[in-house]
Amino acid sequence: MNKKKILFNVILAASMAFAIFVTNALCLELAAGEELKEATGCTFVLNPEFVPAGVKGYYVNKYRPMESSSVSYVVHNNSNDFMLTNREKAEQASGEKIIDSLAKLDKHKYETLVSAGYAAQYGGDVGFKVESFERIEIDGYPGYKIDAHYEPEGSQAVYQTVYIIRSKYRTFTITYQRAADDECEESFQISASTIRVH
Repeated sequence: MNKKKILFNVILAASMAFAIFVTNALCLELAAGEELKEATGCTFVLNPEFVPAGVKGYYVNKYRPMESSSVSYVVHNNSNDFMLTNREKAEQASGEKIIDSLAKLDKHKYETLVSAGYAAQYGGDVGFKVESFERIEIDGYPGYKIDAHYEPEGSQAVYQTVYIIRSKYRTFTITYQRAADDECEESFQISASTIRVH
């Protein structure tokens, strides 16, 4: 198996695990925060070179394995709006508020959580580092833009740009991921500029 195919398989496995891990690790304590607006969905446009990979919300470059870039989209539904009875909602509103853990996310916490997830997946440190961590707002919804990279043993560096967008009952996570030699950075920037929350 050539190095490019190995790298594609590494990125594919890591992307899928990353999307699941981030959603689970960061959203476990997500509360139906009163200060956030409700959102029904999030949309963005992808370059036609990205095609569905057979897993919901996961897209790969149609020239794989020569191009190992990928995009994942995960929606975490905080079921508080669906599972609580009216009485439970009223009790929660009058009582102590649950803290939204995503509101307190910072560069160090994110790097620690994701590093641990990759270490568990790969069986060791992959050198996951956050290069930039920005608070953003898209269509009135708060969130984060996170640029990071890691390098699994025997592979080249992998670069990620992650958008985490928060709403009252849903968190949207979009992850753009590429190998060092994939030529899709401009395509990812264009796609990210089309992210809309409604």
